[in-house]
Amino acid sequence: MTLTDYYKILGLPTNSTIEEIKKAYRKKARLCHPDINPAPDAKDQFISITEAYEFLIANHEKINSDDQAYQQAMEDWRKYRQNRSRKRATVYARTSYGTFKNTQFYKTTRIFDGTTIIFSFIVSIMVLIYTIYGYFFRLKHPIPGLDKPSVFAFVMLLLLGMVFFVISFIYLRAYQETSKKRKKKL
Repeated sequence: MTLTDYYKILGLPTNSTIEEIKKAYRKKARLCHPDINPAPDAKDQFISITEAYEFLIANHEKINSDDQAYQQAMEDWRKYRQNRSRKRATVYARTSYGTFKNTQFYKTTRIFDGTTIIFSFIVSIMVLIYTIYGYFFRLKHPIPGLDKPSVFAFVMLLLLGMVFFVISFIYLRAYQETSKKRKKKL
């Protein structure tokens, strides 16, 4: 297969980002998984979709760099990884869709997972705490020869921490809601 074939299988333009590739794969994998799709060619479609996804993710940087790197990536793919990718996809096609969704392979297609969201939420809280604590600590314990800490810098760091906190909180709430919906469906 060629590069354009892989993009065509996922229904994407050739200038797609990694996030777009992941999103398209998740959508197509759900539609074509043999456990859900009763079509006789569902297994073959699922294998092709998984192969296309693996190639595009593994070689995304090489594809966009230059022609020689792309040609080398295609040759390496055909020699070493294409067969392995097809065998792994065949195994995933034999399992139920629920089991497939719980595999590490499928979980890597998520753009934001729970661990990342919770980690960013904790970091945003730490930024706020250290900004406030650091400013008041410097007020009480000035460094000889230096001016008092800048109120402008304190306010800017506080605003940055608040923006980070709000964004993290929104993503955390959205993740909790989607987790609840997934549990209800099961």
